[in-house]
Amino acid sequence: MTIQISEIAKLPTRFGEFNIQSFKENDKEHLCIFKGKLDKEVNIRIHSECLTGDVLGSLKCDCGEQLEFSLKYIQEHGGMIIYLRQEGRGIGLFNKINAYALQDKGLNTIEANHQLGFKADERSYEIVDFILKHYRISKINLLTNNPEKLNTLKERINLRVPILIKANRFNKDYLEVKHTQMGHLN
Repeated sequence: MTIQISEIAKLPTRFGEFNIQSFKENDKEHLCIFKGKLDKEVNIRIHSECLTGDVLGSLKCDCGEQLEFSLKYIQEHGGMIIYLRQEGRGIGLFNKINAYALQDKGLNTIEANHQLGFKADERSYEIVDFILKHYRISKINLLTNNPEKLNTLKERINLRVPILIKANRFNKDYLEVKHTQMGHLN
């Protein structure tokens, strides 16, 4: 795995001032947004890109709200958001929009991915280990509800910080499927 690492730059946001650094893995350019000391035990959010939720404010998912929660949490407590460029649970933006169209016809998020020939979740987290080693982070407090992230990083996790997002009429079924069929925690 060949990874290029950018310089560290300042990133003032509406949530506060952070530092930002990019890790280029082939055609994917991941981000680390961090604040405070990155000691041996760090608050970490691993967030996969969601253009519709993070940027456009889509109510079909909880991604944008999870990112906002995490930015506020890191601003207050210090830590890092590892922003992974793996849109639509790893199926890409084009396929995600096609999955949305299938959901508009009554399929749930998992059924839509399967209809398109994908697993329920195609994401991978190998780059996370590289990033944590780069910053010499050995123990983390992971901001997540996702059991896959907990399983992947179990050797490093000291504590899980739940991200509680209220359902709305557009994402109620989506959140229920994540909980009942994908094992997401509350």
